[in-house]
Amino acid sequence: MTRWTIEAVCAGTARPFNGAELSAIQKRPRQGPVQIHAEGLAPDEQADRRVHGGPEMALHLYPLDHHDWWRGEIGASALLDEPGGFGSNLAIAGLTEDHVHIGDRFACGTALIEVSQPRQPCWKIEHRFGHKGMVAAIIRTGRCGWYFRVIEPGEVAAGDSLERIAIGAPEWSVARVFRALVVGKATPEELAALAALAPLSPKLLAKAAASQR
Repeated sequence: MTRWTIEAVCAGTARPFNGAELSAIQKRPRQGPVQIHAEGLAPDEQADRRVHGGPEMALHLYPLDHHDWWRGEIGASALLDEPGGFGSNLAIAGLTEDHVHIGDRFACGTALIEVSQPRQPCWKIEHRFGHKGMVAAIIRTGRCGWYFRVIEPGEVAAGDSLERIAIGAPEWSVARVFRALVVGKATPEELAALAALAPLSPKLLAKAAASQR
């Protein structure tokens, strides 16, 4: 399968999240066409630009397939009924980390986007859902989601297609990169290969290179 339906396009604004701390993890579906530019959807915000957003993390996709799994882990939650419950910009079913590769290119509406890196989970997921242990579960199972960079700007709306038009590094699925660099299970040979994987985000390229020392 090379084409999937975009069930929702979600964006959010930074708002109080944990005391004085802000977060834009709450992403809500947008109506009609939404612009995609070099740093993601317009409008969309990221509160902590040190670890979210920017050209290498312009769009986030957290598979809808994982929502049912989470219901079995944490029970019923209204957040699991939201397409952007995990901060995802694109709501897609039928596409998961094992089947997406670093450097894969997709037509997203009229834009062209490319897979850049897995998402590294953080405490904000647990705070949003009110459940401890979710980050550990993501590390254990690899249900991490991933980011895209934007190659060509365009626009997208719910009901449009996400179509894979090119496979990047077929040996480097998002799942494998997550295990290697986020979980820390890389072999020396894998680290060397990842340090030379051009479509990988600069942040993870540097991590792979540094881990060889």
